[in-house]
Amino acid sequence: MAATIGDVARVAGVSRSTVSYALSGKRAISEETRERIQAAIVELGFTPNAGARALATAQTNVLGLYLQFQEDEFAPAMLQYVLPVSTTARENGYDLLMVTDADRVSAVIRTTSSAMVDGVVLLDVTYDDARLPALREASQPAVLIGYARNGEGFDSFDLDFGEAGRLIVDHLAELGHRDIVLITPPRHVYDRGGSYAWRFRDAAVERAARHGIRLVAHYGDSRHPGIERSLDFALGQSPEASALVVHNDAAIAALPAYLDKRGLRVPEELSVVGVFSREFGQAFSLPYTAVETSPDTLGHEAVRQLIRRIASPEAAGEPRVRFVEPVLVDRGTVRTIG
Repeated sequence: MAATIGDVARVAGVSRSTVSYALSGKRAISEETRERIQAAIVELGFTPNAGARALATAQTNVLGLYLQFQEDEFAPAMLQYVLPVSTTARENGYDLLMVTDADRVSAVIRTTSSAMVDGVVLLDVTYDDARLPALREASQPAVLIGYARNGEGFDSFDLDFGEAGRLIVDHLAELGHRDIVLITPPRHVYDRGGSYAWRFRDAAVERAARHGIRLVAHYGDSRHPGIERSLDFALGQSPEASALVVHNDAAIAALPAYLDKRGLRVPEELSVVGVFSREFGQAFSLPYTAVETSPDTLGHEAVRQLIRRIASPEAAGEPRVRFVEPVLVDRGTVRTIG
């Protein structure tokens, strides 16, 4: 566990208030005492800037953003959530400390116990997120961008992925499609507890069954050449499929080049529906009908709620889970059957 100001005071043989005065410069401290405090800081690896500001103002004006970039994931998908969090924090007078330690629980304990941050934003939330018990012991409030079943007591913001799956299947059913291929996130997303993946898949499968539609779900990949192989396999298993639904950021980013290489015309030969944000679609020149994933909305609302909870926990109300309603943007890549 990271050193605290109390540890510095103990090693230096002075009071906590003396350490505070030495760090903040608000009162004169003898040179001998200052040197003992500095030696203790060096010995313990204490972070004086964050500690001093926390003691002097009871606030660091820093928010911690906790995430981990996995080697087997598509980094641009994560980055689209970082920008709105950073922008909203800055607009409200907060700096952002991005914490990407592989030992995610220790990172939470280290940064919260040493008063480095006033509040915590969690990304890449898993269904049973190991960081949440540590955050319950912290004095700082936290907000989740994503959904965890052990998230009771925390504000959580996420897209309603279940409703997104139902919305897409209803749209395809209305236009006469009876045979659909679904490309899901990679298997490792499910294994790590990414609930958004199975919430979308299970809802889509259930809604397709209700419509009497054949929907076959396949794990996608997040890297080349696995992306092409997974698409080849999925479409090869369902040669009569009239529609392709892609809930996989790496796969949808690669889809225009893939379809062009295979000579498949959209929507004449294959209708396509994706799940991605407007900014993501613009970045990769994606022309497809899609459910908007709303990272801007999620990032802005999560940070605003966190800042409200920092300023006045009582006024912020009871912690809540908010699922943002999905919106289907029709870009003309689904044809009518029959």
